Amino acid sequence: MIHLTPEQRVFVTERHLATLTTLREDGSPHVVPVGFTWDPEAGVVRITTNDTSVKALNAERLTPDGAHPRAAVCQVEGGRWITLEGTVSVSRDPDEVAEAVRRYTKRYKEPRVNPRRVVLRIVADKVMSSSYMAF
Repeated sequence: MIHLTPEQRVFVTERHLATLTTLREDGSPHVVPVGFTWDPEAGVVRITTNDTSVKALNAERLTPDGAHPRAAVCQVEGGRWITLEGTVSVSRDPDEVAEAVRRYTKRYKEPRVNPRRVVLRIVADKVMSSSYMAF
């Protein structure tokens, strides 16, 4: 599990949007703006979305060898940036969805009601950032 530096942890709690990159079936990148939350205890990025969204479908598509696909979330503000990368999966567990909504509400605002909401979980195993945040 990765651990963020103090500067990186502050940056991922500020109110910023990010881009999420998942891979389409043909291997091309699908990049969309998202809000996300970072769970430092679990090393997990959570993104809520509709269960029929392209990003959810991409996250559910296992690789040819049966592994979960990879994804990256990248947050940029001026010269500051951070990318968290890892394996991505979809959770429909009501407790996980509720926790993701709680965290999203704390960072951004309360999302509208969506009975088809799922959670994309990126288990981060790689972090890249502005050089001043990396130490």
